[in-house]
Amino acid sequence: MLTTNYGSSSAETIANNEDLVTQILIRVPVKPLLRFKCVSKHWLSLISSSHFCHHHNQNQNHNQNQSQNQNHHPTSLSAVILRRNPSLFQLVPLKPTKTTTTAPPFTSLHFINQNSPSNIKILNSCHGLFLCRSVQEKNNIIHQNKHHCYHVCNFTTKQSTTLPSIKSFSPNEPISIFGFTLAFEPSKSPHYQVVCVRSTNVSVYYYQIEVYSSKTRTWRTSGSPFVAPFDIVFDNGVYCNGAVHWISPSGSALYFDIEREKVEKMPRLVESRGKRRSRYFGESNGHLHLVDICGVRTTKFKVFEMERDYSKWFVKYEVDLDEIVATFPEMVKDYLDPCDSYYYAFVIVFVVRNENEEESSLLLHIPGKIISYNFRDKSFKKVCDLTRIRNENKSSLQFGWLDAYQFVETLACV
Repeated sequence: MLTTNYGSSSAETIANNEDLVTQILIRVPVKPLLRFKCVSKHWLSLISSSHFCHHHNQNQNHNQNQSQNQNHHPTSLSAVILRRNPSLFQLVPLKPTKTTTTAPPFTSLHFINQNSPSNIKILNSCHGLFLCRSVQEKNNIIHQNKHHCYHVCNFTTKQSTTLPSIKSFSPNEPISIFGFTLAFEPSKSPHYQVVCVRSTNVSVYYYQIEVYSSKTRTWRTSGSPFVAPFDIVFDNGVYCNGAVHWISPSGSALYFDIEREKVEKMPRLVESRGKRRSRYFGESNGHLHLVDICGVRTTKFKVFEMERDYSKWFVKYEVDLDEIVATFPEMVKDYLDPCDSYYYAFVIVFVVRNENEEESSLLLHIPGKIISYNFRDKSFKKVCDLTRIRNENKSSLQFGWLDAYQFVETLACV
């Protein structure tokens, strides 16, 4: 009986020590923590607080990076979510286990807004948070003048927030929105930002940056109006190392340094000859990558990486897919042009950059499958089969890199 009383007393002492409980809970993975919210109102309040979420993210990053240089980014990416169509998603695990499934962390995006918006679309993701766009409807009818709403979501916790509208420079003055990009560095701050490129009243040839901060819950004009190449694609921005990056089909590129509030030019990639068949532009583990593949018969190409000082693109990896084609002959397709009797059906989904170079890889979409290609030893393996969609041609390619979103479980508040 004395032992029991002592044990109960010790447990009660620990439970009443919030600092000690916090130190224990920040070491617990995300999914168990979500269940622990049901233990008590105290635990619900503690685990839901932004302070706890920030320390949990920092601790998770530290554990993953404890044997690496402290200036390096931790390899926290656990999966990639594929958008097969507006309402169908599939999860591709990057480190499959016996219990791994390809079920996404959500089956519907309707939890985003209780007003039941239609046509919800994921725009981009960043360290576990997602930026989405919806079209508001009334009485199940979408108005001719569509009103877009933007939301930041945490699919792990099923939480979301709707961003306030951006105000015009003067009353009744229409504005044009060219692109939104989510920026989030959980190892540095619990707060995220959203970078918007909009029209300005200076000239139709000028653009203006607006930045939303989750800390202030407001938009602010950032930097001066700027001129951009006519074909820059602002709605496909990529966040990396404190800046948002944009490229154009012709090779021009810009980036916006959020802290310095300045738009700068990026070096052009040396243009390849021939008609481009596909492209990839993305970030992984703090590294910015670009791939241009030209020619319908191409199975060999290079993956370029941007220097940290933006001085140049350099060749990081060289890829040869001939062995994959030999193993999966369904990649070889008939082609209508008599000058090109066949072509290879594949699309780059994601460049997976690891601090351990032996594990860095390329995710490829080939008909019906996702393949992982190891950059170092050129080995490859099937990661998963793709869920068949009704009336879908089994030999077709259904999506590309713009339909792939990084996913990592996080408690980050929105």
